[in-house]
Amino acid sequence: MPCWGVNVPRSAATHSIMFQRRQLLGGLLAVAACRPEPKPVDLPPIEELNSVGAGDTFTLEIIGEKDLPTAYEVAPDGTVALPFINRVEVDGLEPQQISEKVRQALIAGQFFTNPVVVVSIKAFKSKQITVAGEVKEPNSFPYRPGMTLSTAIAKAGGMTTLARSYQVVLVRKTRDGSKKAIVDYDAINNNEIADVPLQAGDKITVPQRAF
Repeated sequence: MPCWGVNVPRSAATHSIMFQRRQLLGGLLAVAACRPEPKPVDLPPIEELNSVGAGDTFTLEIIGEKDLPTAYEVAPDGTVALPFINRVEVDGLEPQQISEKVRQALIAGQFFTNPVVVVSIKAFKSKQITVAGEVKEPNSFPYRPGMTLSTAIAKAGGMTTLARSYQVVLVRKTRDGSKKAIVDYDAINNNEIADVPLQAGDKITVPQRAF
């Protein structure tokens, strides 16, 4: 039987395992060496697109009227059914514009003399965020105000084991076309750079890492 201090010939299987481990270690070191220094993301300022469209949901409250429904969804024809004033065209309007339009309609119908109407967006189904590539559940889903790149990736189930997480591609539409940025997701998780606020229509792609 072999004793400590005695050289024992390694089997071919042992050599193979050691070789694979060296290759894996070398690959990890190469990836670490190739990862660029984290930098803040260079993207145009967010353009808040708060106008509603078909499928969008919002809350509408007439202050003092606690027995009225508050949740509404824009119909395919761009209208919404409201108490007292029936259907109102809201397609393309922002929350404050909806509030004022409903307020004026309530006054014109002599339902109220000076109502206070408050409108808040719940979800923009007409405005999407797309997450593709090496995530567990690639999909498009409604944009919500305040969404960030990390929350969008989490909503897509998180990254797969094949993700090149430090080179996430974010494409944003602008008035002049579109802008692409490379985002270091690892740096966000490590608090090295700030998370990236998203804009309606943003497209996120997580590339596959090299082998």
